Amino acid sequence: MKKLDYKWVIVALCFMMIFITLGFCSSTKSLFIGPITEHIGIGRGIFSVNDSLRFITTAVINIFFGAIITRFGERKVIAAGFIVMIASMLCYAFAENVWLLYLGGILLGLGFAWTGTTVVGVVVTKWVKENKGTIMGAILASNGLGGALAMQIVNPIIDSKTGIPGYKIAYFVIAGVLAVAGVIIVAFFRNEPKHENRVEQTDHKKKKRGESWEGISYDEAKKKPFFYGTLVCIFLTGCILMAINGVAVQHMKDVGIDSSLVATIWSVHSLCLAGFKFLTGFIYDKTGLRTTVNICTVTSVIVMFTLGSVSNTVTGIVFAVIYSIFSGLALPLETIMLPIYAGDLFGDKSYAKILGLIVSFNTAGYAVGSPLMNMSYDHFGTYKYGLYFCGFLMIAVIIALQFVISVGNKARKEAIEKQAVEMQ
Repeated sequence: MKKLDYKWVIVALCFMMIFITLGFCSSTKSLFIGPITEHIGIGRGIFSVNDSLRFITTAVINIFFGAIITRFGERKVIAAGFIVMIASMLCYAFAENVWLLYLGGILLGLGFAWTGTTVVGVVVTKWVKENKGTIMGAILASNGLGGALAMQIVNPIIDSKTGIPGYKIAYFVIAGVLAVAGVIIVAFFRNEPKHENRVEQTDHKKKKRGESWEGISYDEAKKKPFFYGTLVCIFLTGCILMAINGVAVQHMKDVGIDSSLVATIWSVHSLCLAGFKFLTGFIYDKTGLRTTVNICTVTSVIVMFTLGSVSNTVTGIVFAVIYSIFSGLALPLETIMLPIYAGDLFGDKSYAKILGLIVSFNTAGYAVGSPLMNMSYDHFGTYKYGLYFCGFLMIAVIIALQFVISVGNKARKEAIEKQAVEMQ
């Protein structure tokens, strides 16, 4: 029998890691907003500082991600990520004031920096050379599958009537799930492919759009104006998408839709997100960066206006279902598309460093978007106006991205031609 290529074990472990961490600790996040703020007696704007601290921590750590990975290796970084995420869940469970909540947010941000999209991007780039978009999409699609399962487990626990607030019990359950998954993943993970398992770049007569290229150095990238344009667009995209998706469940509950129906709608969302993440990677491998970005961004504008129109009527519930389905085609912009931006526009030469910076700017956008949206609610008593504003802002980002991608493609072509001449 042919020996199993260990890269598929690594892919499976990455799938499991995203399934658990993002599925249970991120996809369920909005379920906790109402119960925690009511129990502690704080406004949602005050609570959202917890999210800002989480995202700021992730952003800062990712700036140094390349150096951290080089020194410690992926296995140790992932192990540390699971440990701090468990500590984060325990902080949330025991919190009776904002300070322990804020510590939980910092630890959660640290955990996501070491178990999330950035690590997966580096691991896939190291172990896989062809069809990276499709494989990355399959791995990150596990977020949606994990979220669908987690919503059905966590929501009933939060709504349960016991002597202890339901949300506290839910956090203990999530901590236990993280502990079991972390032990399994770290036990089987391997930092480097053995020589026989390496997939080397081969010379193809016609290169696929999703293939790797040698790329430019970080110092070269810093001299390119489109590098900064990329970071600004990614920052704004993260800001907008976190602002809307972070409050979607609570917005549906606020307008009067029954809690159990919202949980079901959100499980549909999570399943669709899984499918669309895989589809996004496949589309990128077949059509390239521009087409993929345009599909995701245009869809994001549509679903923002749809979510703003949700209400406790037949039509409003239909809008909620539409959002739950098609927002899954917008959200890859803040996950799978980040490694794709780094690889497609800047290549492999300084991949870990540039990807870390890209994820930092995306996460910094999260830190801004979440509190602004909740402050909008505190001011207007509804998320509706903030959702509409985000839709118009995203239209401006779409226009800017067209210029960024055009200039980036030109720079890539020039770099490849220059490298070809130097090799002659």
